[in-house]
Amino acid sequence: MVYFIGAGPGAPDLITVRGAELLKKADVIVYAGSLVNPALLDYAKEGCKIYDSARMTLEEVIAVMEENRDAMVARLHTGDPSIYGAIREQMDVLDRLGISYEYVPGVSSFIGAASALNAEFTLPGVSQTVILTRMAGRTPVPEKEDIVKLASHGASMVVFLTSSMLHELSEKLIEGGYAPDSPAAIVYKATWPDQKVIHTTVAQIGEAAEQNGINRMALIMVGGFLGSTYDRSKLYDPGFTTGYREATADKQENDR
Repeated sequence: MVYFIGAGPGAPDLITVRGAELLKKADVIVYAGSLVNPALLDYAKEGCKIYDSARMTLEEVIAVMEENRDAMVARLHTGDPSIYGAIREQMDVLDRLGISYEYVPGVSSFIGAASALNAEFTLPGVSQTVILTRMAGRTPVPEKEDIVKLASHGASMVVFLTSSMLHELSEKLIEGGYAPDSPAAIVYKATWPDQKVIHTTVAQIGEAAEQNGINRMALIMVGGFLGSTYDRSKLYDPGFTTGYREATADKQENDR
């Protein structure tokens, strides 16, 4: 049995309880060594075989799973495996091989970055949409998902896997519609002990990263949700009726 497990954003205690318990029981762990905090391997039991997939091809990863089809294999991915985790191609091969698997979700790095910023992506009157994307590099993106086109929405945006192309990212964001002075943030290694949080503007993303020596393992956050202006939530407004409470009479009167 293979378990695809989300390791969480970095801090060892941000893996889910289910994920941690499975790591403790695993006979084999295949982990994404370029991104997963190695401290998570402390959960491994004595005698567990451990492989670093950063040095492996898909075929080599599958070979380990096939060789251990009668054992318990933990495939440990950073954050949540469904976001840039390349798990679909692994699952499809396991289906062809008749090897059972289960997917255990994790806390994505973009959630860890929000916690580092004490930020809310979906502020009333600012944005009710979060765009998770990446710049095209050696790995292309569909033409309709070019950063310029996505930026035209002005939504809250989180850009993955782009830390080495931040000057170009800044230009594309401005071309797409973000004002040069729109708030932005760089979160390096969210929730890790050496986490860095850098507040900047869209125009200054590249310079801010260079000044702080950041060229990998960072998320770029862009949008008005990083600003100071937003509307009060209707959900907790005394003058707003919900399925659980009625608007208060004095508030209703004042709204007339």
